[in-house]
Amino acid sequence: MKKIPYAILIAMILGACTDQPAPVESPDTSGRAWWKEAIIYQAYPRSFKDTDGDGVGDLKGIIEKLDYIKSLGVNMVWLNPIYSSPNDDNGYDISDYRNIMPEFGAMADFDAMIKGMHERGIKFVMDVVVNHSSDEHEWFKQSRSSRDNPYRDYYHWWPAEKGKPPYRWSYFDENGDAWQYDSLTNAYYLHYFSRKQPDLNWENPKVRQEVYDIMKFWAEKGVDGFRLDAFQFASKDTTFPVLPEGYEKDVRNVIKHYGMGPHLHEYLQEMNREVLSKYDVFAVSEGAGSTFEDAHALVDADRNELQMAYHFEGVGLASSLDGYKLSDFKEVYSRWDSAFAKDGWLSIFLANHDNARMVSRYGNDSPEFRDVSSKMLNTFILSMRGTPYCYYGDELGMTNIDFDKIEDYKDIAAINGYKKVAKEGGDLELYMKYLQFLSRDNGRTPMQWDTSENAGFTTGTPWLPVNPNYLEINVEKETADPNSCLNYFKKMVKLRKDNPVLVYGDYQIIQREHPQIYAYTRTLDGQKMLVLLNFSEQNADITLPESDALGEVLINNYESVERSGGALSLKPYQAVIFSVK
Repeated sequence: MKKIPYAILIAMILGACTDQPAPVESPDTSGRAWWKEAIIYQAYPRSFKDTDGDGVGDLKGIIEKLDYIKSLGVNMVWLNPIYSSPNDDNGYDISDYRNIMPEFGAMADFDAMIKGMHERGIKFVMDVVVNHSSDEHEWFKQSRSSRDNPYRDYYHWWPAEKGKPPYRWSYFDENGDAWQYDSLTNAYYLHYFSRKQPDLNWENPKVRQEVYDIMKFWAEKGVDGFRLDAFQFASKDTTFPVLPEGYEKDVRNVIKHYGMGPHLHEYLQEMNREVLSKYDVFAVSEGAGSTFEDAHALVDADRNELQMAYHFEGVGLASSLDGYKLSDFKEVYSRWDSAFAKDGWLSIFLANHDNARMVSRYGNDSPEFRDVSSKMLNTFILSMRGTPYCYYGDELGMTNIDFDKIEDYKDIAAINGYKKVAKEGGDLELYMKYLQFLSRDNGRTPMQWDTSENAGFTTGTPWLPVNPNYLEINVEKETADPNSCLNYFKKMVKLRKDNPVLVYGDYQIIQREHPQIYAYTRTLDGQKMLVLLNFSEQNADITLPESDALGEVLINNYESVERSGGALSLKPYQAVIFSVK
């Protein structure tokens, strides 16, 4: 297996837990909750629907498509950042936390959007980006102006007279260096991401209070949940000790050294007291540390911190041109489920804005198998324990776009990664192959609504090209086809919502070593379901000793399933859920 180029490790920031879960004796004290039963639909606002012809999606576009979102059966929407931003990192560099980016609309549009969601029984999750701000935020402008400015300690500064600070790696910097020299005050500032995303100093209580006030502002506007971006990195050892040489070569070591800092839990408990406990909201943090102990400390009910763990180990598996092993896939998801079987709560997802398209990475995006493998992957997400996160377009089976030239890319991670590989004399041809497979831009192409120009996304020039396959893959066409990915997705969502066993039921893997089929049961209060997923493009057979107990087929991405006694034969990428007597 080829090593992934260093510069695009951002495509799979792994919250990899390699420890084995210890037995948990205590009962689930958190009980049932609306956010556990939610099915979250993540929409990338820049790419969802443009109503003013500028080529950029906007809040009015989301409002226009609220009935579509409701028709999916999902009951919560997470939007990527919509705040004022210079867009160095597509909105993850925020210049004003209490205003809407003009490209997206105005505050009145936000108010209308959240009102429209609530009228349809849909809750709203706000993306909160407070590990860092934009360098164009007024706080940073003040902070960099002089060493004695009241905002100086809102960020991490290292005076140049002390020499160069101990090396810290940056995910987005073209030199891979997280310290940026600023001549105005002869000092370096810290940025774990781009140079235009200086890290906030959470050790300063004034910064923390600013953040809590921002969260209260949005909670008062009716926001139902918060997704904390890159928050496992917020607390830092401000002595900045020297780290082991070469630690950054393995992204898991980056998380080990950068994540779960010395005061993170204190800050989260403070956030819970100040904000989360005062509103009917939930919060999930991007990342879950590097051990199960880390993850449980974040989300167990008695911790009074967050409600949901969002780990990256699963999405980190398909990060090689050689693909991934089903055995590893089973092991990761079974291990995480086991670790959270009694306490805490997980997220389940295979795609988001930081990853390429789900079917291109985990399924088969060839014309022959794209449809069935997309259905199979959605069956997995919607039949596992945990809160499912479904990424826009995956209900249609949208695929990677496979750009040919670096000039086609808009993502700072891809562009600066290319510059870094070029500076180091690396293999640019190989790097481009990895970008075609892994680049975040693959997962950010415009939503494919219909067969009109630009897939009905915009009447202007789209900010990122529409995938040419929109003529075959689009909402209009799939709505009319009862056997489409879209209509299958709706059926699978309904099956989950109608059956709490798929939310809360115990998970038990079956025939773990099967090379093609991922099989497991879900059991709750006397109800049991069997999930069979063929992850291969060949027919696959499985023999079930208790096949006589199989009841009706609850969902199937083919018209039938072949059975002969205790033996079942699954077609390529077939997904079947049986009731079990």
